[in-house]
Amino acid sequence: MFYQLMSVTGAVLVLVAFACLQTGKLDRRDRWFNILNFVGSMLLGFVAVHDRRWGFIGLEFIWAALSVPPLFHRKAAS
Repeated sequence: MFYQLMSVTGAVLVLVAFACLQTGKLDRRDRWFNILNFVGSMLLGFVAVHDRRWGFIGLEFIWAALSVPPLFHRKAAS
């Protein structure tokens, strides 16, 4: 049950980030977009490790890693 809750929470976070991107509420460089992606994919990655799903382990941890660099770049002033 715990891992189901983790996976649903992770999926919701990633989907909220994607929905916000698609609707223009967040930009791909936006801190919140990348935080949502990072936390969601880390949760899904931990569930994948528990289930020993190698394809998903790679996918989720690479997804999380790609969300980190934008967190350290300042957004340019408009």
